[in-house]
Amino acid sequence: MTEQEMDLNELMIERRKKLENLKEAGIEPYSNDFIRTHSIAEVLGNFEELEAEEKEVKIAGRVMALRDHGKSSFADLVDLSEKIQLYAKKNEVGEKAYDLFTDLNIGDHIGVEGTLFETGRGEITLRIKEFKLLTKSLRPLPEKWHGLKDVELRYRQRYVDLIVNPDVKQTFILRSRIIHGMRQYLEQKDFLEVQTPLMHPIAGGAAANPFITHHNALDIDLYLRIAPELYLKRLLVGGFEKVFEIGKNMRNEGLSRRHNPEFTTLELYQAYADYEDIMNTTEELIKTVAKNVLDDLEIKYNDHEINLNNWTRMTMIEAVKEHVGVDFNNVSNLDEAKSLADEKHLDYESKTSIGEIINEFFEEFVEEKLIQPTFITQYPVEVSPLAKRNPDNPAFTDRFELFIAGDEIANAFSELNDPIDQKERFEQQVEQREAGDDEAHMMDQDFIRALEYGMPPAGGLGIGVDRLVMLLTSSESIREVILFPHLRSENQ
Repeated sequence: MTEQEMDLNELMIERRKKLENLKEAGIEPYSNDFIRTHSIAEVLGNFEELEAEEKEVKIAGRVMALRDHGKSSFADLVDLSEKIQLYAKKNEVGEKAYDLFTDLNIGDHIGVEGTLFETGRGEITLRIKEFKLLTKSLRPLPEKWHGLKDVELRYRQRYVDLIVNPDVKQTFILRSRIIHGMRQYLEQKDFLEVQTPLMHPIAGGAAANPFITHHNALDIDLYLRIAPELYLKRLLVGGFEKVFEIGKNMRNEGLSRRHNPEFTTLELYQAYADYEDIMNTTEELIKTVAKNVLDDLEIKYNDHEINLNNWTRMTMIEAVKEHVGVDFNNVSNLDEAKSLADEKHLDYESKTSIGEIINEFFEEFVEEKLIQPTFITQYPVEVSPLAKRNPDNPAFTDRFELFIAGDEIANAFSELNDPIDQKERFEQQVEQREAGDDEAHMMDQDFIRALEYGMPPAGGLGIGVDRLVMLLTSSESIREVILFPHLRSENQ
């Protein structure tokens, strides 16, 4: 056992003794009969009026600091909204209550009734008339013994992270406001929010490796959702014209700064629209949310100054030419593409088309250089099995991805609504899957059947909500914006 663990054990033993003493004295350590009249922020915001009227207020929160001065003591009380100083005087609250107050621990929850005053240093303070213990904390907060500096420990014990790191709490408040802003924007544009299944009989809607589960009553394997796309498109077939869903997807893939097995997306589909309409919607949505939440369109993300007023659009071939110096407009066959890949020491062993090699160039050499908001359009058809072909150049699709600060934020396209073309592309994906590509799409016969009934021309969009929150909160890792990210077992 380490010295830190020994110290922790001693402190926990001491707190449990206090708990037993409270019970023996007839004091309920987990009371639930205190009703507060104000949040701390409301008290601070209305201080002058409350002080002038000498009005008694009732507030509640967690004790975060204690300062004993003999016959008087101070404490800091924190709730979700703010922090306030408490003042207890022995001859005002009584000896028994005063002893109980000075015996509190940091981390205890209390309810306090009293009046407000301002100290000589100008600090708004609540003079305690009465107080009640609401929750006895049995485990000391990390800052009391070694500090919560271990990043993985912060994620694993997020509840403690939120207590001792106010900036973390603010990040998740902003996350909530960002999601609310996205929903509000879409509802104002007459989009209908829907909910589609989280368990699918066929994994589809994205190229990804799914989690598999088993339904006992039906005796069938099901896949946890990797994307809601194919179900949302079925709704377009059914007659809905503007739909969106904000929800969780699960993919059985690795962990990284940008990836968590369980993540949140916004997906929307709009009938009688194309990818350019969706591009305009994407830009307007992000700018609106950023303006409402941050009140600014110029933001700092890591070492980058991002200007959300400046948006660039270029094709994938244009981006590769600009950033790599290779012009695939002049490439006419696969051998030429492989030769260019050899020159750049790019692995193309599993690539069987020019389009796949172009995409490999882009992912390897271009993505990380796209700092300012950039829409990359015209993706090769081989890497876009659900997107509509470009009418002028059928080797490419009317698709875009949005990159900001080198990260992919959104993916969208004019939706493929030709059931014959869609079936052929699924068949190609099945061949790739049989050849060993676990992330290739499966054949979804019911989706083909839905398209045969007729899906209107449409544009669709998927936004990685977690990545957008990372950007707008200047968070370096996706784990910083997911309340409970997945981690290895504590015993590993």
